[in-house]
Amino acid sequence: MANMQHSDIWRAIDALAAENGLSASGLARKAGLDPTAFNPSKRIGPDGRARWPSTESVAKVLAATGSGMDEFASLITGTFRAAARPSRRIPLIGLAQAGSSGYFDDGGYPVGGGWDEISLPEVGDPNAYALEISGDSMEPVFRDGDIIIVSPSAPVRRGDRVVVRTKGGEVMAKELLRQSARRVELASLNPAHPNYSFGLEELTWMHRIVWASQ
Repeated sequence: MANMQHSDIWRAIDALAAENGLSASGLARKAGLDPTAFNPSKRIGPDGRARWPSTESVAKVLAATGSGMDEFASLITGTFRAAARPSRRIPLIGLAQAGSSGYFDDGGYPVGGGWDEISLPEVGDPNAYALEISGDSMEPVFRDGDIIIVSPSAPVRRGDRVVVRTKGGEVMAKELLRQSARRVELASLNPAHPNYSFGLEELTWMHRIVWASQ
């Protein structure tokens, strides 16, 4: 620990977030901190000098994740045990970003260089990607800061939770109520929001949600 580097501390925070199925901003939210507290831009000061996370912020994230200082120290030194479940790094963007151009090809597969990455449980689909939920429109199922893994190749059945993108560029997480040869009916996860019915020609793609951090 005597040769501890600035980058080691931030790597430990990123690792702690990943072990809890969160992005760095999701971890900050969970700990009651400013969502941007752990952003890369906050790790370097305006003068170009390295910035360290405060002891208060470290204490808050440990409390929020139920982790101890010993565990955090092992993350810093890189001696932490391999996760009990296999994982790999997959592309991550915010759900609000997903409607923008440049993130998906015509088939709904992640493309482009604008994605972050996160280590999350292994899924069989090599084209799987992660979305970070923002806002309260999907409560109580998904909350602000939750991460969902979406699989473009997973079969979609009635009752599955899905992410759909409309031809107008809107991306939303819903539950599939029914699908016919011409229409798709979707239930909102938040009962305060309306259900939707789309003609198949109105949707660009519909992918199944296969995992969520809860």
